[in-house]
Amino acid sequence: MKKFLAAVLAVLLAISASGGAYAVETLSGEDIPIPAPCAVLMERSTGEVIYEKDAHTRCAPASVTKVMTMLLVTEALDAGVITRDTVVTASETACSMGGSQIWLEPGERMTVHEMLKCVAVVSANDCAVALAELLCGTEEAFVRRMNERAGELGMKDTHFTNCTGLFDDDGHYTSAYDIALMSRELISHESIKEYTTIWMDTVRNGEFGLSNTNKLIYYYDGATGLKTGFTSKAMYCLSATAEREGTEYIAVVLHAATSAERFESAKALLSYAFANYELASLRPPEALPPVRVELGKAESVQPVFDGSGTLLAEKGKLSGLTFDVALEPTVEAPVTAGQKLGTMTVRSGDEILATVDILSPEAVERLSFGDVYGRLLWALVGHSV
Repeated sequence: MKKFLAAVLAVLLAISASGGAYAVETLSGEDIPIPAPCAVLMERSTGEVIYEKDAHTRCAPASVTKVMTMLLVTEALDAGVITRDTVVTASETACSMGGSQIWLEPGERMTVHEMLKCVAVVSANDCAVALAELLCGTEEAFVRRMNERAGELGMKDTHFTNCTGLFDDDGHYTSAYDIALMSRELISHESIKEYTTIWMDTVRNGEFGLSNTNKLIYYYDGATGLKTGFTSKAMYCLSATAEREGTEYIAVVLHAATSAERFESAKALLSYAFANYELASLRPPEALPPVRVELGKAESVQPVFDGSGTLLAEKGKLSGLTFDVALEPTVEAPVTAGQKLGTMTVRSGDEILATVDILSPEAVERLSFGDVYGRLLWALVGHSV
């Protein structure tokens, strides 16, 4: 009995933990002939980059900056910090912005709904600043939050100095890839598309007309947004999004020489994606069995797959997928949340398309010496009764 208990204690003191990440083989983008010098093409659900061209070069983003401004406003709406009917009073600072605007007057009152519409459709600088002041008190405080959020999203080549992009400060820059990251986050909020898909509308009880600066909304099938920009330094910029049959792509182009070039570049990227790629489920038809936990306070855990559950691949490769699951039959406690329990390999014929980690969704504590002693005692007493 003493040897048995010593062995049990040795097991209890052992710690086993491992981690893992969902990994998909990087897609090799072809050379798509577009005139824009900086560009990236990304699929929304997976975040997979299909094509890039100087995607990490730091550039002035002009009004594409407002993707982050709209994201922070949308997140505040979803969190209940403000509502669409919250009234915003225009300050003298907001009214002095210039550039694209709806010519707010100091003291003029509009709802968040109306102002967000003006930012999304006509890139209104005055409304962007008014919303920034509503959320954070000053534009400066709002810009600090913009930079914090950029860091949270992994935007490593971005720094904002204003919420509009109107001013080409040396310290105000981002990259095509980083714009794709924040655009992806913004369109994950479906509510924003109520604004970014508007072609024409009005505010001020129909007295002031709005016409979308993003011409793709009018003529490109499936266009869902997102934001244009222009200054003499940034040149013509665009983050364009489009969705067809449940698949959505993000095409970012920066520093195009003309407005026509930015739209044609984005159109070429989006059309290439729709023509050549498709999504498939990364889930096998059979459910995963539970994994037994030795010396744990729970007898087993129900494993889960890591990642988004979808795979982006070239068309023609997603038929007849096979799923090879390698799963540990047992693990020793303690088990940590997110601990790797196995791997699934997804193949098309002999080609490996993806590997997906299989994880524990929750932690399982190990039994203490007292727990083990109590269980042994109960087993002995229970059997003798």
